[in-house]
Amino acid sequence: MGVGLNPSVIVVGGGLAGIAATVSLAQRGFRVTLLESRTRLGGRASSFSDPVSGQLVDACQHVTMGCCTNFAKLCETVGIGHLLEPQRALYFLTPDRRVSRFAADPWPAPFHLGRALASAHYLTAVEKLRVGYGLLALVRERPDADPPLGDWLRAHRQTPRTIARFWAVVLTSALNETVDRVGLKYARKVFADGFLGDRDGWQVSVPRVPLGRLYGAELRGWLARHGVDVRENAGVRRVDCNPSPLPPPRSGEGEQIQIFLRDGSTLAVDYCVLAVPFDRVADLLPPELAAMPYFAGAAKLEPSPITSVHLWYDRSLTRLPHVVLVDCLGHWLFNRGEVAPGEHYVQVVVSASRELRPLGRDEVQRRVAEELGRLFPVNATLLRAKVVTDPVATFCVVPGVDALRPPQVSPVRNMAVAGDWTDTGWPATMEGAVRSGFLAANAILTVSRRHELG
Repeated sequence: MGVGLNPSVIVVGGGLAGIAATVSLAQRGFRVTLLESRTRLGGRASSFSDPVSGQLVDACQHVTMGCCTNFAKLCETVGIGHLLEPQRALYFLTPDRRVSRFAADPWPAPFHLGRALASAHYLTAVEKLRVGYGLLALVRERPDADPPLGDWLRAHRQTPRTIARFWAVVLTSALNETVDRVGLKYARKVFADGFLGDRDGWQVSVPRVPLGRLYGAELRGWLARHGVDVRENAGVRRVDCNPSPLPPPRSGEGEQIQIFLRDGSTLAVDYCVLAVPFDRVADLLPPELAAMPYFAGAAKLEPSPITSVHLWYDRSLTRLPHVVLVDCLGHWLFNRGEVAPGEHYVQVVVSASRELRPLGRDEVQRRVAEELGRLFPVNATLLRAKVVTDPVATFCVVPGVDALRPPQVSPVRNMAVAGDWTDTGWPATMEGAVRSGFLAANAILTVSRRHELG
């Protein structure tokens, strides 16, 4: 570490975890270089340009909730909070085209959503009592209990209909996994934090702008003002580092980490935050390091896909800003309105979409368009469509998955690891990614202070 200079940090990965780590470290006086292999920031929260209209389109719609406090803090810090639009109500639609409005009353939690559940047309009165009993039993479980959720639901009087029309509707979208595969722990967290613990925890916010714009000018301006060196199209080939004990030796400086880029250049740095997806970790590290138990769990995480179907019609399908689809192929519909003269754009998101994989894009597009035609019979003409699938959108929150998720403090003294797949106490969400970045920054700060004191 140079005399009289603040310590240098390279953050590998410009997704939300890397952005959060960068922002936190820059605020604390570190000289930060952010390396991103693509030509944009945001990671999986990305947009593409529609070749016909030139419209910037999100590859997959991202939303946040009121319980996502760290994500909200990041947005306010870098000045993009105003680009998120809270949804004061959610709209649930069934195949018979009936709609239920879900909104909170001005009562303390957990009673604030009682009337919303009671008015859900897609559950009978008896089914609502079953769901209420299940929710009460769920929050009484230990927070770390993690048996298979499907077995737990059946043991707590849930029927195939309540599972399909309530539990799966919420959890498949929130966790990007089907109810029969998830563990109890993160299902409990969704309901405890999102719906039962705080009056505003359930409230969904949707970006007012495409994701490419959300993580655009304001974010870049903040990073520039805080001296962050943002390098895009800067893919990393290898991170060369050696495990070393914590705390660091009291005499002398620790070894610098060597970052080898794909263009053949090399960077040396005091500290590093490795903020890449779990399926990239082993590729970037020396084999002997990747084989260590701390890192080896990443290779055992199972991915879960998300499919988004983008459709442009000659007229509006609905006036609703979004629709939660019950007992349908799609899970959410997001309505972006008239994006060009005579072109009305909607996006349908199918979470945990592995069953669509054998169908092919044309068949997925056909089935979704047919479903929308039944749900919204307005004689709209489909102008064009595009199907986008991310096969590694998230990791699966199967029972016991936390055993594979490492903390942000790594065996390498001057390297921290970030990503929603690390141990954050959250499932694979934007909130989890941001939390991991903040925790990784704290790990680097702690080691840096120890080094100064040593």
